Amino acid sequence: MDNKIARSVSPFNNELRLKGFNVFQIEEDGQAVRFYSRKDFYKICLTTGKSKIHYADRSFEVEGTVLFFGNPHIPYSWETISATYAGYTCLFSEEFLCVSERTDMLQQSPFFKIGGTPVLKITEQQRASLNILFQKMMDEQNSSYVYKDDLIRSYINLIMHEAMKMQPSENLDQHKNAAYRVAAVFMELLERQFPVESPNKPLQLKAAQDYAQNLALHVNYLNRMVKEVTGRPTSAHIAERIISEAKALLQHTDWNIADIAYALGFEYPSYFNNYFKRMTGTNPSSLRTMEV
Repeated sequence: MDNKIARSVSPFNNELRLKGFNVFQIEEDGQAVRFYSRKDFYKICLTTGKSKIHYADRSFEVEGTVLFFGNPHIPYSWETISATYAGYTCLFSEEFLCVSERTDMLQQSPFFKIGGTPVLKITEQQRASLNILFQKMMDEQNSSYVYKDDLIRSYINLIMHEAMKMQPSENLDQHKNAAYRVAAVFMELLERQFPVESPNKPLQLKAAQDYAQNLALHVNYLNRMVKEVTGRPTSAHIAERIISEAKALLQHTDWNIADIAYALGFEYPSYFNNYFKRMTGTNPSSLRTMEV
């Protein structure tokens, strides 16, 4: 069985929607404010200037050069304070980075992981080295090299490894609360339910109530905490992850639809068909046919 995970690719623009990746340079982006919103892509920014970053329930005031990691599960806004702002932004889907094999790097990274540190203070020497990596990604993005996606993935992983060798800027974090911790535990528990490896080991936690019981929390409290941090209810995260796994199983396994339905916790295939169509606008068999 092919174990690749297929996540929906962000509609940020045509390049990202089709390829799952985009990198570009930021220049003279002064006085810009990006509001809280849910995004479907991961983001790495290398920026120089003065700004305030609001990330879930936390705020970071930064000046100079920073490396920022954005997680699509966490709402954030970015307020540029300085008159000029320059750097690079790299956007990618989970599918793009994890196309060759399943990996926990995104969820377990101290930067992308809920509860981690998404902002690093960067020295001038580090900035020069990271600039080269972003420039190499831009060069490959515009090249005709057949294996350029593999090279770009290597550069993204190299940036994350370089970041992990740096000292996290924990002192920038101004606020943590109970909602933040509850949301972190929920998201980690959700990710641990996947991948679904066999129809003989169906998904056990399928609804918000299941997760609340597992975490010894009242379901209303869990919903309130998760929505406060991520901007989305618990049920939306669960549904997104189930649909993501359903797409992966439809596209990359030869399991029949009844087996997939059972593996994802649906008692009858008709329940799964209706759920999938309601969430995606198409039915499972049509998606499998389109991917052939």
